[in-house]
Amino acid sequence: MASLSTALQLGFIPPPPAAAANSKKNLLLLLDKQLPQQASSSSHQFVDKKSPSSSTAVFSQSGWSIARKQQQQLNGQSLLRTGKCPVLGYSIQLLLPESQKDSIHIKRQLEIHAHAEDASSKGDDTKRHVAMQSLPPGMSTALGSPPVEVEKFPVPDGYSGWNIADLEPFLSITVVGATGDLARNKIFPALFALYYGGSLPKKVAIFGFSRSILSNEEFRELISESLLCRVDLDEDCGDKTELFLQSVYYEHGNYSGCDGMSKLDERLQQVEGAGEANRIFYLSLPHNVVLEVATCLSADAQSKRGWTRLILEKPFGFDSESSARINQGLLRGLDEKQIYRIDHHMGKELIENLTVLRFSNLVFEPLWTRTYIRNVQVIVAEDQGMDGRGRYFDQHGVIRDIVQSHILQTIALFAMEPPVSLDGEDIRNEKVKVLRSMRKVTLDDIVLGQYKSSISNDGKYTVPGYTEEPGVNPNSLTPTFVAGVFYIDNARWDGVPFLIEAGFGLIEHKVEIRIQFHHVPGNLYRGRFGLNGDTAMNELIIAVLPDEGIFLKINNKVPGLGVQLDSSELNLLYRDKYEAESLPDSYERLILDVIDGDNHLFIRGDELDAAWALLTPLLEDIAKHKVVPELYTFGGRGPVGAYYLAAKHNVPLTDQ
Repeated sequence: MASLSTALQLGFIPPPPAAAANSKKNLLLLLDKQLPQQASSSSHQFVDKKSPSSSTAVFSQSGWSIARKQQQQLNGQSLLRTGKCPVLGYSIQLLLPESQKDSIHIKRQLEIHAHAEDASSKGDDTKRHVAMQSLPPGMSTALGSPPVEVEKFPVPDGYSGWNIADLEPFLSITVVGATGDLARNKIFPALFALYYGGSLPKKVAIFGFSRSILSNEEFRELISESLLCRVDLDEDCGDKTELFLQSVYYEHGNYSGCDGMSKLDERLQQVEGAGEANRIFYLSLPHNVVLEVATCLSADAQSKRGWTRLILEKPFGFDSESSARINQGLLRGLDEKQIYRIDHHMGKELIENLTVLRFSNLVFEPLWTRTYIRNVQVIVAEDQGMDGRGRYFDQHGVIRDIVQSHILQTIALFAMEPPVSLDGEDIRNEKVKVLRSMRKVTLDDIVLGQYKSSISNDGKYTVPGYTEEPGVNPNSLTPTFVAGVFYIDNARWDGVPFLIEAGFGLIEHKVEIRIQFHHVPGNLYRGRFGLNGDTAMNELIIAVLPDEGIFLKINNKVPGLGVQLDSSELNLLYRDKYEAESLPDSYERLILDVIDGDNHLFIRGDELDAAWALLTPLLEDIAKHKVVPELYTFGGRGPVGAYYLAAKHNVPLTDQ
């Protein structure tokens, strides 16, 4: 039995059910703009059209259903643009003359899904013929008058009906490394949230690929545990979850060699059907196999009927040399515009808001310069330890793990010159200029720290130190904290210190950008601020985590008699202002950007080169001199040396 769909206004006589199983029978398409007014079920004819705008026809005997969309009138010829029934494998292209000048090329994709037993009954006979009959005057076929032989694709094993070859392209999203923690806890929940919110295309299939041998159902069960209703927390999303899981498939294979990618490509083609098909591959893999998998993928699994995009997770190399080697390997089979190096930190709401805050507010844009800004602080603090990442972290350290991507990308986005447009390439052009303008960092410009064993805040247990974490060398000198000062040697930022702090095992979890402004020259009220003039300093705080918000610290008169000044905050706390909305996870935002082709929050190859060129000499000096990190208490504020470093560069630190 089959389901048929037309994309032109056709008089349609499908074969009877008995003939549907016989691949030798011809399928007759009567290209006649006049549909029959009534059809008998015994003749299996197309049921009459009920209106010139839309209609649905159902065959009672055969069970076939035909759904038709809006028609368009062209010089008396009526066109039906798209059908929405399960289809598979036939392609007919027609030319319809318009006036006496040009021709309108109408691509017709007719595909048929059959049941698995029907497909198996055909054996190796995977071809069918389409006979063109009764062409109206003025219409000719671009395929010629003889019957046309076309491919018939295998039947996908999941639900069908979304992969009709029409004007909307098909999208497949494949997560390679699908059984890992990142995929299960972040990537698939983000994809479900996009689906739940209606942000994914209707014609989409989501594939998991890894070395584990699982069936589709076993894999769906595996990821279903982490699919939560982020938007409507009080709503039972069971129905949506089931619908989402019906579009999820699984394929297993090895990461070594290209057989796995070839097999994945075949499976994708089965599900995609015959129309335009785009592909996204998300590599959630150990860094040592990424290049081999990407090479095989680019050779054997790129879409031949649409675009292909590749998402890569950090680390993007270990130093300048290894990063360049990875980039060169990727570019052998891919273009730079196909590569999306993801940093989840860049998908945070307040990070993306940086350019909006600066470029759309006149009150801020003129101040974004050394004339008014005294210093900029970028802080990424974690209150947790390694949390099972000890082995990975001990090989990379805090500079490679956080500074090379999170912090340098934030500084580049914050400090860039106004781009020509909001196009991703224009923004990345300005970001890379910032990175190339940054002054070389020496050992005198940084402080390294490592958290030590300490007593928990409630005094009930001992918190292990870094060297006691599983997978960590007991004699490790790998820093878990770094404070450093960067300078950007250009006209806008000359002399402005950018103080960075990044670490684990600190007193609180927070990510923020703090901009401190110069004192008011000749301030008439300076005598009323006491001995510490820094209390009168204006600050703009962009709180990225955990409570998103924007705060502006100003000086204000305390109400009452006399003149007493107070430092107050104007605040925009997102949970109060936008309490009706749930902020999307950064992975949701970034995956959607990949679908849309928006790359401005992703790291381009030359940005990566510039970042490593800045940090590699510093990392080599640390290794060469075997710099011993300063110990600090787990749950504290970090090494004391960080405060001395800030004072050296005249940067007031605040714990609020």
